[in-house]
Amino acid sequence: MTLGPLMVDIAGRELAAEDRDVLRHPLVGSVILFTRNYENPEQLAALVAQIRALRSPPLLVAVDHEGGRVQRFRSGFSVLPPMRRVGQEYDLDARQGLAMARALNWLMAAELRALGIDFSFAPCVDLDYGVSEIIGDRAFHTDAETVAKLAMAAVAGMREAGMAATAKHFPGHGAVVADSHLALPVDRRELADLTQDMLPYRRLIANELAAVMMAHVLFPAVDQVPASFSRRWVTDILRGEFDFRGVVFADDLTMEGASAVGGIVERAEAALAAGCDVLPVCNRRESVIALLDGLRSVPGPASQARIRLMRGREALPRETLQASEAWRQGRVWLARCGRPPELTLT
Repeated sequence: MTLGPLMVDIAGRELAAEDRDVLRHPLVGSVILFTRNYENPEQLAALVAQIRALRSPPLLVAVDHEGGRVQRFRSGFSVLPPMRRVGQEYDLDARQGLAMARALNWLMAAELRALGIDFSFAPCVDLDYGVSEIIGDRAFHTDAETVAKLAMAAVAGMREAGMAATAKHFPGHGAVVADSHLALPVDRRELADLTQDMLPYRRLIANELAAVMMAHVLFPAVDQVPASFSRRWVTDILRGEFDFRGVVFADDLTMEGASAVGGIVERAEAALAAGCDVLPVCNRRESVIALLDGLRSVPGPASQARIRLMRGREALPRETLQASEAWRQGRVWLARCGRPPELTLT
């Protein structure tokens, strides 16, 4: 059985009968977990094992685990700072900032991989324009070159821990006020004015970035549909101009920012037609059921091959990880984040 394009959620801390039926459907290829699915590391490892046992090849398992406001598992995990803290470190000492970005994202990825999670949707490479309700301190920095450098360090740390990285939200979510979970943000800039927002993607793609998540943001000067559903953005610009060959994730199709495209089946069809590989459908089981019944488009073999590359590589068991020098050093960097950035006078 191949991995289908739908990424779905589950209700609780173990699989219910309906969950099993949904996850066995050939249109499903991956599962995204939330805080409600987590009690402790042992329970999480058992849940992931249940999910993997349902299919061959096993379903992929993902989570949003950037740090700061966006970290689904906390007790039993290293509680990470928002990435703005890394940008502050970089401003005072670039070498230290890059080392912090790499170490914290290694720590994040290594702890998740130890429990079987394939990937986290990180890093966020949106620029901090100081206006976004949803991005804010999730952004590394205001400066595109700085974001690119810190993101490359973060991706290197994740890769070292056996995890593929997903940069988000293409082409940029930082310059709009509205939260796309609640409304459709509109960015009226011309394509030429988005060069800085897209610069981190160019740098990361040149360094073999595995995946990109699209933004539910409308750029009317470029296309008349939000970026997640835009062939102009996904196929012409991201895949064509940027030569991106990895996985393209739509943002969650149940978000209000996606509603302008139509009902859930219309949204999924539009995202696939635009060139997306994976369609997350979260926190609305009735929408998942509607797609299992009504979705007719299925990505081709090239898309399915790309999706398989998101599977996590071999990882250390949790006890071995926590006894390692690399984990101890990661925790040292984490402790440093709890203090104000240290100003060094020269």
